[in-house]
Formats: sequence, C-alpha cells, structure tokens
Amino acid sequence: MSSHTQSTDQLRAGLQTRHLTMMGLGSAIGAGLFLGSGAGIATAGPAVLVSYAIAGLLVVMIMRMLAEMASAIPASGSFSVYAEKALGRWAGFTLGWLYWFTLIMVLGAEITGVAQIVTGWLPGVPQWVVAAVFVALFAVVNLSGVRQFGELEFWFAFIKVAAIVGFLIIGTLLVLGLLPGTDPVGTSNLLGHGGFAPEGIGGVAAGLLVVVFAFGGIEIVTIAAAEARDPQRAVARATRTIVWRILLFYVGSVAIMVLILPWNAPALQSGPFVAVLELAGLQGAATLMEVVVVIALLSAFNANVYGTSRMAYSLAGRGDGPAVLRRVSARDVPWVSVLVSVFFAVVAVALNWLLPDDLLGLLLNAVGSALLVVWVLIAVAQLRLRPVLEREAAERGEQLTLRMWGFPWLTWATLVALAGLVALMLADDSARGQLASTAGLVLVIVLAYAASAWVRRRRAAAAPVAG
Repeated sequence: MSSHTQSTDQLRAGLQTRHLTMMGLGSAIGAGLFLGSGAGIATAGPAVLVSYAIAGLLVVMIMRMLAEMASAIPASGSFSVYAEKALGRWAGFTLGWLYWFTLIMVLGAEITGVAQIVTGWLPGVPQWVVAAVFVALFAVVNLSGVRQFGELEFWFAFIKVAAIVGFLIIGTLLVLGLLPGTDPVGTSNLLGHGGFAPEGIGGVAAGLLVVVFAFGGIEIVTIAAAEARDPQRAVARATRTIVWRILLFYVGSVAIMVLILPWNAPALQSGPFVAVLELAGLQGAATLMEVVVVIALLSAFNANVYGTSRMAYSLAGRGDGPAVLRRVSARDVPWVSVLVSVFFAVVAVALNWLLPDDLLGLLLNAVGSALLVVWVLIAVAQLRLRPVLEREAAERGEQLTLRMWGFPWLTWATLVALAGLVALMLADDSARGQLASTAGLVLVIVLAYAASAWVRRRRAAAAPVAG
C-alpha cells in the first residue's frame, strides 16, 4: 500500500452535517428523476419499479463502502485518494481525472439545459447571455467560501426535496381518491395494459440501463467531507440517512406515476411529473415543474463546480496535476481550480452549441459508463482497504466510525452486480457506444499518467545525489 496518499488538505472546515445531508440528497435528485423517469417507464412499463429498486440498492451498497472509507480518511480527492492508497498511484490518477473530465462535460450540459428553459421564458434574451450570467454567478459563489457554497446548496436541495415530498403527498391523495372529484385508482394501470412487466425481463434489464446512472452525484458528500466540521461523524451521519431517502423518493415517485396513469400514456412519457400534477387539477403544473427543473440543474451545476475544483486541488496536492491548481485564496478556496473548472464549463457550452451532434454527443455518451468505472474502483478499493483501516484504527485504540455491511461478501456481491451491468451494456447497441467512449477516455488518461511517470523518472535520474 502506498503512503503517498496521506491527506494534505488544508481547506477550511466550514460545512455542517446538514449541509452534507442536503447536498447528497440534492445532487442525486436532479434531471435524471424529473426528466428521465418517463424514459424508464416507456422502456420497462410498471416493472421499471424493479429496475429502480435494483439500481437504488446497488447505489446504497456503493455509498456505504465509500462512506466507510471517507469517515476513516476524509479527503477532497475522496475515491481517487482511496483508489491510490489501495491500488497504487496509477489508479488515483486515472480515477481522479476521469471523474473531473466527466463532470466538466456534465457542467456544459447542465448550464445549456438551464439556458434553453430560461430563454423560453425570456425569448428576447440570447441563450449565451443566460448561460454566461449563471456561470459567472456560480463562479462567485464558489469563490466566496465553502460555507457560502454549502448554504446555497442546502437551500437549492431543500427546494428540490420539498417539491418531491409535495409530489408524493399529492400523488398519494390521488391514488387513494381523496382529492375532490377523484376515486381510488386501484391496480388497473399497474397490472393492466400488458401486465406489470409488458416487456418482460428484457424490459426490466433495459430499464435498469436507463435509470441506474440517474443516482450519480451522491458521491459529492464524501468529497465535501474534508471541509466538514468533525468530518468522520458528519459523513457517517449524512450517508446513513440520504441513501434510503433517495431510494424512497425515486421508487415512491415512479410508483405513483404508474398507478395513476397507463405506462404507455404519451403524457407520462413526455412529462411524468406534469402529467400527474395536471390530473390532480394543479394549474400551471408545467411551468412549476420547469422552475423545479431549472433549480435542479443549477444546484447540480453548483455542486459539480465544487466537486471538480476539489478533485483537481487534491490531484495537484498529490503531484498528479499542475501545482498552480493548489493555490488557495484568503477564504481558503482553491481559486485556480474553481476558475479552471468554470473555464472548461464554458468551453463545454460552446461545444454544445457548435457541435451538438458530433464531439459533445460523443463525450457526453461516456458519462454514464464513466460512473460505472468509478463504482467498480470504489468497491475494489474498499475490499483492499478495509483490513488496513481496521488495523490502523486498532493501533490507535479505536474502531471504524462506520462499516460496510456483510464484509467482504456484500462487497463481492456488488462487484458481481456491476459486472452484470457491464454485460447488459455490452448487449445493448447504444450502451456499447457508451462503454467504447469511456474506454477511449480511460486510455487517454492512462497514457497521460504513463507520460507523467516517465517525466518524473527522468527528473529523478537527472537530479544530483545528495552528498
């Protein structure tokens, strides 16, 4: 095991447990739920509930492993640091830069999505102006200090969670026939129209590919742990609660959708939340959901600027990135890393406008399967690190703050499940393209690591030997 990864974080501890909890909830509740759930229902029918349950349980396992390591070794590089400690410097370098690059592409997509919706409200304003205003705004927020970032992200996430809770309440009243002019819906939509699984097991598998990556973003909690007060306890408390809440929000929302409307209803596929709210008689449901989606995208953009900047800061601190990325402002913010992330987000937006069907489409295609690489290496790292962390804790006369359940069997089971997910992707034409894009990204990053290692060896060989 390498000792190279000992934390060198020197950032201010300005985040509280409530910030971490809401940050994790907010990061996973985004466009993937508000916009992507309709696609999942169209793919698998009501049986998409099984797809969501499988995907949710898989993410619960991944987050438990990650939380175990984060509570023992809080670090801004999170899983990149743990992969390096468990597998070697190559793994930390590859995973850190793969995650950074993936989020940079997501930043461009998120801010473009916001600009498209807002210009629909303000048709006289060019999209680039809207995008520029929001990019500048969140650059200022992230440069102002981690507490300011955490507070804004808390309220963003609070609005999203409140919207989901409100939807669950209204939907439940609809299902039970407790709203004026409604009757209990029964199971006619859930079990009719071809049955619970109209597309069979194949539909459940295809639905799994559609929905599994919607849970991405929750890992931001462990990146932020390094800047939390009492990080060991904060990350343990936050992750214990958020994963189950997220599973409830996703499965609960989709259950209401397929109970209230036929799974093949066009309105459910194009805008599932709007379809349910309009059925409940809520005026302006479409506009309301547009506002919620904008808030969800802005929240994700804000969190991803934070995540990319901290990952770059951590990589630079371990000698795996330009030293300038390590510069910290008087507010203890890695300001160069923030500005670099913002700059590349602007570049990604430009690519989105200039090459919507070419380069950016290819790069964004790699996002989902890149997350799969992250999950696999998290599981492998936890498998290797658990005995090391237990031994180190025992030497201090302590115990691990949080442990993965059923170690090592559940970790191995998770790796088998991830292998099954890869097999499903290989059997799907579009998903094979995702895997190919990610493989290309990983190859480029590994070659970059090999080149940097070669330069380090040359420098070491040329350095004069101390007398």
